[in-house]
Amino acid sequence: MGRMAKGSGPQRVRRSFTDEFKAGAVRLVLDEGKTVSQVGRDLDVSQSVVGNWVKQARADRSDGKTGLTTEERGELVKLRREVRELRLQLDLLKNAAAFFARESE
Repeated sequence: MGRMAKGSGPQRVRRSFTDEFKAGAVRLVLDEGKTVSQVGRDLDVSQSVVGNWVKQARADRSDGKTGLTTEERGELVKLRREVRELRLQLDLLKNAAAFFARESE
């Protein structure tokens, strides 16, 4: 019952923000000392969204000592995709080997 049924209200439009906008928000928090909630209110952006941007910027600024950098996140996504593809290939090869083993009996 967590989701609303179709037609029971206006659809929420997912907003997107430019990298420059995000960097400006982060700059206000990290360099100018404003709070995440204050920046969120001033820019009409959710506090949690601004907080995520700040957390990622801190990780990037600390070369990954406080979390994954943006570059590491990208690499992780790429590696997970590659692992998924390799697992599919391995399953296919296992099935083919089992098929040919039955055929040769």
